[in-house]
Amino acid sequence: MTAPAQPPPAARTGHTDIRSGGWVARLPPSFRPFALLARIDRPIGAWLLFLPGLWSILLARAPAGFSLWLLALFLAGSFLMRAAGCVVNDLWDRDLDRKVERTRGRPLASGAVSARGAFAFLFALLLPSLGILLALDPLAIVLGVSSLLLVVLYPLAKRVTWWPQAMLGITFGWGAPMGYAAAAGRLDFASLALYGAAIAWTIGYDTIYAHQDREDDALVGMGSTALLWGERTRPFLAVCYVLAVALLALAGRLAGLGMGFFVGLSLPAAMLAWQVATLDIHDPAKCLRLFKANRDVGFAVGLALLLGRLF
Repeated sequence: MTAPAQPPPAARTGHTDIRSGGWVARLPPSFRPFALLARIDRPIGAWLLFLPGLWSILLARAPAGFSLWLLALFLAGSFLMRAAGCVVNDLWDRDLDRKVERTRGRPLASGAVSARGAFAFLFALLLPSLGILLALDPLAIVLGVSSLLLVVLYPLAKRVTWWPQAMLGITFGWGAPMGYAAAAGRLDFASLALYGAAIAWTIGYDTIYAHQDREDDALVGMGSTALLWGERTRPFLAVCYVLAVALLALAGRLAGLGMGFFVGLSLPAAMLAWQVATLDIHDPAKCLRLFKANRDVGFAVGLALLLGRLF
């Protein structure tokens, strides 16, 4: 990696997004570290993993009953695989996480969970995930197995490139081709355009998220698009989101969706524009709120796709 053109400010924020209170605090003490390891206290990642699958199942226009069945499977699988991905990520990063303010309280970094316990937990998550996968179309099964390589490789990306957000986009967006294959039994240009939209969207929202860690990442030598773009993040974010909306529109056109989709797409487009306009990279708490707002953006895209099926 080469140094970013504009290094970010060096002020440290002391911000963390770990939530050990609330209902997690009411779990048996032996369960709490594993709940935090799986990020059950912060389900936003599972929703963001699920949403490209939601889009693709709606785009494929399978019969309603079959679509609902697939959505139930993908929802359960997303929560399980997001938890599994967090375990893999934290196993890779446990030494680095101790050096980053936001992550030093994670169970593996703090020693609340051992590596051996984490591997056992990972196996417990992957077993039901395999059962869900085997209920899908053969092409979707192949794609699902392939995604395991992406889950393992993602934590390496920030060690060798300024673009780990792109690797996350490839990984989190995988639900787009996989969901389409499960619903339609094939892949086509519409599904690929949708996948591209999911990747661009993920790069954008994860760049916002990465601004919470940019000072610590710089200190420990990790790369991110937040560090790479720094004060120029707003125009970069605008490009990501414009590309995402344009590819969504292309996917809808290629799939033959009705005018309701293109009218409905104006809502998530406006929500993304609001994120660009209100972004403050020096406010970690606001960056986290904008990042979380993408769950609603994703459901707004789903609503547009549903309208396109009906009108």
